[in-house]
Amino acid sequence: MPYRLLAAGELAELLRSLAHPRRIQILEELRSNERDVASLADATGLAHSSVSQHLMVLRARRVVAERRDGRQVFYRLRSVELADWLVQGMDFLAPMNQQNDELRKAIQKARSKWSE
Repeated sequence: MPYRLLAAGELAELLRSLAHPRRIQILEELRSNERDVASLADATGLAHSSVSQHLMVLRARRVVAERRDGRQVFYRLRSVELADWLVQGMDFLAPMNQQNDELRKAIQKARSKWSE
């Protein structure tokens, strides 16, 4: 397989694993420190089982890592730069959504919160 196609395929798989709003929300919650499933569920408003399923996808693509402490499992981003990259990706949303004031404000608020 040509190297460019192989690299493009790997990038596509990574983007596919990120292509869910709740996974992006989980990644942003993991930006500043590691968290367990319960705290991620509280922060996102998702059920524990849903958070676990999203984390399984992110673990499979090696986006997050886990650390066990007894029976408790803590998750962290393998690369904080990925969270920074997601925030930078919001730059592409703003010009496309100039017409929708509510969406524009939501993007600005999310960008501000996630950039802390």
